[in-house]
Amino acid sequence: MDGRVVIVTGATSGIGAAAARLLAARGARVVAAGRRQDRGDAVVEEIRAAGGEAVFVRADMASDADIRRMVDTAVSTYGGLDGAFNNAGMGGQHQQLHEYTDENWDAQIAVNLTGVYRCMKYEIAAMLESGAKRPGGAAIVNTASTLGHRASHLSGPAYTASKHAVIGLSRQAAISYIHQNIRVNVVSPGATRTELLEPLMAMGPEVVKQVNEINPIGRMATAEEVAEAALFLLSDAAGMITGHALPVDGGQLAKL
Repeated sequence: MDGRVVIVTGATSGIGAAAARLLAARGARVVAAGRRQDRGDAVVEEIRAAGGEAVFVRADMASDADIRRMVDTAVSTYGGLDGAFNNAGMGGQHQQLHEYTDENWDAQIAVNLTGVYRCMKYEIAAMLESGAKRPGGAAIVNTASTLGHRASHLSGPAYTASKHAVIGLSRQAAISYIHQNIRVNVVSPGATRTELLEPLMAMGPEVVKQVNEINPIGRMATAEEVAEAALFLLSDAAGMITGHALPVDGGQLAKL
């Protein structure tokens, strides 16, 4: 990833922070984005202390203006855009559909789906002017979930619907730009120990045990394991892979 300019959204914690650190360690110039300035600054300081290169952009994935500014910052700071890991997302309310509110639906769709659409819209426009002209081309990885492939009584309607839609949107983009040197793929994590699962973890040891057992391997994935999968898909090592959703789930989907 030496010298490549890569955006990472949701970079203030969990998978996004792990990916920002990993990409920078492999030589990428990272534009880390998220809503929490203090945490974003801390991630960037950690990267720089380790000898990496990164800047932080405070951005809400529900804001078109913030997303546009994020991409503009990558181009103005580093001269172009080679890759993006659109990882930011929000968890769902675990309510039945008939009890769901429009406010919950709209909030999750705005971040988990519309945010990814807007990210790709501006990222691809920038890549066509820079990264796509590089011999290896440009690459985008979007974060979905195993709940983009199935349903669960532990999930809510908006979360499951949005993650299914991210996979479809990514495949459409992959085909649309396949001849313009831009690859688009998805990572689909199974249960992963991040802040997103803390509300479930707080429900008690029986729920923790149940969540661990969702992945047949018997434990939750780590943020670093998901970040490694994203790094692979962003790299030239995955040059023949596009339009693919890669589960990082300890065999969860294979068991179904």
